[in-house]
Amino acid sequence: MSRLKKIAGAVMVLAGAGVVAGWVLSAPAKVDPQLVVDSGDPAKGERIFYAGGCTSCHAKPGSKDAARLELSGGLALKTPFGTFFAPNISQDKENGIGAWSPADFASAMLMGVSPSGEHLYPAFPYASYARMKPADIADLFAFMKTLPAVSGKAGEHALEFPFNIRRGIGLWKRLYLSGDPVIALAQSAPEAVLAGRYLVEGPGHCGECHTPRNFAGGSDKAQWLAGAPAAEGKGIVPNITSGEGGVGDWSEADIANYLETGFTPDFDSVGGAMVEVQKNMAELAPEDRAAIAAYLKAIPPHPNGYPARQPAAN
Repeated sequence: MSRLKKIAGAVMVLAGAGVVAGWVLSAPAKVDPQLVVDSGDPAKGERIFYAGGCTSCHAKPGSKDAARLELSGGLALKTPFGTFFAPNISQDKENGIGAWSPADFASAMLMGVSPSGEHLYPAFPYASYARMKPADIADLFAFMKTLPAVSGKAGEHALEFPFNIRRGIGLWKRLYLSGDPVIALAQSAPEAVLAGRYLVEGPGHCGECHTPRNFAGGSDKAQWLAGAPAAEGKGIVPNITSGEGGVGDWSEADIANYLETGFTPDFDSVGGAMVEVQKNMAELAPEDRAAIAAYLKAIPPHPNGYPARQPAAN
């Protein structure tokens, strides 16, 4: 009996140590104050705003024209982990981010941590934004300060256990949150390719939809931009590498034109969730769209990263 008590005691000690270690490792961490830029340029921030596609999720669903800049949130993202609602990020001080400081904004963008010190769910693509330059984040914040305040709170996330435990996101971040580039490029790489890497991997967060995910919801970087099952429904997000099923037959000019006009080389038109993305890409300067195209043609090709569609039953 004494031996059993010792074993049980040892198990309890190990379990307790595991709980403490998990608690420490999962603690939210705000951005290093040295990375916070207190003031930005709103004119430059407008470029980052459209590169990041902020309106796609945070404008009221169905908004058009000037109403797309009223960032009241509300879009429902139905995923295997539960339903997430894009929050109000307008300048409303009660329901939006009007009371946030530059440090609050930088912590959310780079670290996925709210002003109150809670982990944000990675449905907000900070795993990509973590690769952004602090100066660009300051510029984006300055531009967002010019947008209207809109009252009203978006819906509450609807998640089942254990995904409703925010503290666990801290462990997820240790696996998947990194500011390092996904694709290693030589410093001698063409300037356009380097610029495209920043736009695609950082503010553009293209990998969040176009890359397959593992069971934990982390991006499978070995299949970077190879296409993936859509987070919602039974559709697919296409392969945008030059691999089989991707954009290998497209030229850089074809890709840049698609981002500007929404038309493919075969004169098909953009559809699905990409409609809103393309609207944002059309707001960028031609050299930005050309840089994105140069990067997509330079990265490693992959075959489609999603299961083949099954033929319909007769």
